[in-house]
Amino acid sequence: MKAEIIAVGTELLLGQIANTNAQFISKKLAEVGIDVLYHSVVGDNAARLAGLVETAQQRSDIIIFTGGLGPTKDDLTKETIARCMGKTLVENSEAMEQILAFFARRGTPMTENNRKQALVIEGSTVFPNDHGMAPGMAVESSGIRYLLFPGPPKELNPMFENYALPYLLSLSSDSQVVHSKVLRFYGIGESLLEEKLIDLIDGQSNPTIAPLANEAEVTIRITAKTDTTQKADEMISEVEKEIERRVGEFIYGYNQDSLHSVLVGKLKENGLTLSLAESCTGGLISHLITNIPGSSEVYAGGYVSYTEKAKVQALGVDPALTQKYGTVSEEVASAMAVQAKTNMSADIALSVTGVAGPGTVEGKPVGQIFIGVATATGEKVYSLKLSGTREGIQLRAAKYGMYYLLKELVNERN
Repeated sequence: MKAEIIAVGTELLLGQIANTNAQFISKKLAEVGIDVLYHSVVGDNAARLAGLVETAQQRSDIIIFTGGLGPTKDDLTKETIARCMGKTLVENSEAMEQILAFFARRGTPMTENNRKQALVIEGSTVFPNDHGMAPGMAVESSGIRYLLFPGPPKELNPMFENYALPYLLSLSSDSQVVHSKVLRFYGIGESLLEEKLIDLIDGQSNPTIAPLANEAEVTIRITAKTDTTQKADEMISEVEKEIERRVGEFIYGYNQDSLHSVLVGKLKENGLTLSLAESCTGGLISHLITNIPGSSEVYAGGYVSYTEKAKVQALGVDPALTQKYGTVSEEVASAMAVQAKTNMSADIALSVTGVAGPGTVEGKPVGQIFIGVATATGEKVYSLKLSGTREGIQLRAAKYGMYYLLKELVNERN
């Protein structure tokens, strides 16, 4: 089945909101083997939407619409689609009851235009809206399936997973399953990773191998299609072993893992506590770690020592070091880690100091980063030269810090 997604809403064209719905739907369809070939965005204009539908009808088996199912005049998606198919709109009694109950619970009168939200295209399979008022729907015409969803992600996402995906899967006579595994890499760029795996990528058929750069790191998705999940896992495992043989040193996790979730897990596994001393990252590492449930078991605390004064007076770095070497230096990075470890009575400490931009600091260029790690066996400092925006440098510095700390934990255990 070939699918395309049409997002309706002038606010998308104006850049007021991002089209996260298309991203979510594409990801879910890819997981079940339905190819999405086109994404389109159109404003709240019936003529332009109808023209886009006419184009989509020539190239897709499934056309998915998001947005434009609300109560106001500019919500015109289902009216336009119905006209394109020569169908009428009818009131769905279950949706109407839900809308009436919503206003009754709030104790406010319902305006008449809210009845519009209960209208569906005649002959539709209706998808209940468990988190809002306007239902979704699916309808077939001339061999094409049209699926319509409300725009708010909090309504669309559960509706799509709970009702639309089972509907779409029921259309296929193919009994095969599509199964994927994601390998997560750090410390290697997308181009170098592809170069080391290019023969595998070029020769892919089943399983397929898809590299993707994402938020200062790289992933590889291995996808297999066969008749059972067990067989798919076995097929994926064979490819995974070859990838690990070539670039396994850069793999830090799998599927939904993140550097911070893996780091917290590794600290728990080793029974270690961590303290932090951050400068140019401004507390970003601390923020990421404390986002993980249970991080209080391993995170002793930290410092955002953004200025020389903070490094000396709050953290306890020897002022002779900052005067001689500067706050952005290997020596100060090492001292920051040692002081954080000592002050917090932690087993291991991580420090970051550097220049995120926009200008130089102490003659050091933008992107110069020093990362210190202090353990029971000593200290180590890593030097990095990063590029990009201020925010990008901060994020990459934070992730490099966690990546180097993970490597230290593995080395110490071995």
